[in-house]
Amino acid sequence: MLFKGLTKWYSLFYNHLKNIEENEGGLDKFSKSYKTFGVNQFVDGGIYCKEWAPGAEAVFLAGDFNGWNPCSHPYKKMEYGKWELFIPPGQDGYPPVPHGSKLKVVIRAQNGQLLYRISPWARYVVRDEDKVNYDWVHWNPPQSYIHKHPSPKRLKSLRIYESHVGIASPEGKVASYKNFTYNVLPRIKDLGYNCVQLMAIMEHAYYASFGYQVTSFFAASSRYGTPDDLKEMIDVAHSMGITVLLDVVHSHASKNCEDGLNNFDGTDSCFFHSGHRGNHQLWDSRLFDYANWEVLRFLLSNLRMWIEDYRFDGFRFDGVTSMLYHHHGIGTGFSGDYNEYFGLHVDEDALCYLMLANHMIKFLHPECITIAEDVSGMPALCRPVAEGGGGFDYRLAMAIPDKWIQIIKELKDEDWNMGNIVHTLTNRRYEEKYIAYAESHDQALVGDKTLAFRLMDAEMYTNMSVLSPLTPVIDRGIQLHKMIRLITHALGGESYLNFMGNEFGHPEWLDFPRIGNNESYHYARRQFNLTEDHLLRYRFLNAFDRDMNKWEEKFGWLASPPAYVSEKHESNKVIAFERAGLIFIFNFHPYQSYVDYRVGIETPGKYEILLDSDAAEYGGHQRLDHSTEYFSEEYPHNYRPNSLMQSNSQTTFSQHPRRCHRHHIEVYIPSRVAIVLQNMDNPK
Repeated sequence: MLFKGLTKWYSLFYNHLKNIEENEGGLDKFSKSYKTFGVNQFVDGGIYCKEWAPGAEAVFLAGDFNGWNPCSHPYKKMEYGKWELFIPPGQDGYPPVPHGSKLKVVIRAQNGQLLYRISPWARYVVRDEDKVNYDWVHWNPPQSYIHKHPSPKRLKSLRIYESHVGIASPEGKVASYKNFTYNVLPRIKDLGYNCVQLMAIMEHAYYASFGYQVTSFFAASSRYGTPDDLKEMIDVAHSMGITVLLDVVHSHASKNCEDGLNNFDGTDSCFFHSGHRGNHQLWDSRLFDYANWEVLRFLLSNLRMWIEDYRFDGFRFDGVTSMLYHHHGIGTGFSGDYNEYFGLHVDEDALCYLMLANHMIKFLHPECITIAEDVSGMPALCRPVAEGGGGFDYRLAMAIPDKWIQIIKELKDEDWNMGNIVHTLTNRRYEEKYIAYAESHDQALVGDKTLAFRLMDAEMYTNMSVLSPLTPVIDRGIQLHKMIRLITHALGGESYLNFMGNEFGHPEWLDFPRIGNNESYHYARRQFNLTEDHLLRYRFLNAFDRDMNKWEEKFGWLASPPAYVSEKHESNKVIAFERAGLIFIFNFHPYQSYVDYRVGIETPGKYEILLDSDAAEYGGHQRLDHSTEYFSEEYPHNYRPNSLMQSNSQTTFSQHPRRCHRHHIEVYIPSRVAIVLQNMDNPK
């Protein structure tokens, strides 16, 4: 079934690609349509306008340049529902439509009504404070921002800092591209993340939609600044060696008409499926018709524009599960049975679009990275298009955060199932790369809880000061927060993701201004200042996250083959595994520390502590002596040829005596502690 299905998918893709080559002169030319559609200025100052409005009776351009005369500048009708208009330059050579002037495409619908619309290809839209809808502003500055720095080389693995520009400030306001450039990017660099994934960049009229109700697909959101501000931000990130990904939303679109794509030409079928099929019942949004030639042109050109104009290094495709199936994943569970992935319920038009998109990106910009947000586990989604796969580089390991929520919410600490944790972290499709994460923006939103909030809840407001007693709740929360993130980082995939602020256990949920909260910005912010206050315990979590990334940068466990798990002991609550030549040991037991504990290993030698979640700088209890040297013993254990035997007669929180012998070591594993050991005989 798998081979037959992949063969069919590739055949569909190949036929689409062949049709584009035969009818459009190739995918390169086809995906450059953003340079001809919309409003574009020629070198001589003339303006060329082009739109696709198959349901229109007539099309006009109106704006400041012609006193908003709705009929003075008509478009000429072309084949296949396209319309074009050329406005020659003025006698002095100046463009007839000045930079910064407002425009509207005027559509005469089939019923005779005049509809004032923003071009689907508009590059810049703004909203005045006293208005509800956005206005289209012609963006063609005399001198656009010139990028100074090349994009970073393609990374072997990603440490992604998922970010939202608007909330990237402790202040209760909409933050700017400039703020992100000069205040947040240095922080991301210092934390050891090599990639930033930007949400809510594509213009969206409703701020509280988190950017997932896109109204203008080619416009960078003006609420944070100008297009040049965004270009500068990306350029500065590149100067720091940081890869920049765009959270692209091609799975659906806002239902807005006056400042969105909906009913652009007066019909409900322009860009979208008509009727019930064109509406997402849960998201209250419109669904693209991926079988439509002009929709493919629009979406492929959109990707190309973000890469070539703004220098984005790739994309995280949102809502891929919704795209892949006619049922959109609503009310559907996935067990992994191939029957769930092949059949009439699969939207092969959408799948073919994703294959075309990945093929185009890899063909024109092979250094770019693509990530699929898919919860279904569609097989071969991250295999090359040439194999019949979807062509993505990575997929999000979406089961992992759900598992951590379920464990913390439903189980006592002593009931945590080590085998189930390991299974969830390692259960991924062979030869497909996964991005592991303990939590993302989804868990930070109002109505849900972050890991830190689930672990420590209301005590985060009263007991995070080092001047107050370390309560059992705060102690448990800090220790488990570090352990959960490290085991997810080291065992869960081939890359790692963190949502901004969660690295230090941000104390509040995320809630955008809306009617339900009196339009408040209080929760639409990130309090980075908490990590700079040395009287607060947030700095411990921040330091641990930074060092975790630092050691991954040096040893590269994310780019290494999957870990070998030598132990997942249920009663002891111990997990041990090897990856990238390092030994990771986790004791999740809430109170039991262990003596004479033996751990199987592959590579013999002398080991030392590389990372210890119990260290003082991470808010730990300092129960391990970092000068201890651990020697392996040629004693098979848990199907490994050598072992480290860890023992000590003392299990209190005080420092213990050290006993070291050649070929085996003696130390103990404290409760709620994660240890990473490095082989000093083979330090690289």
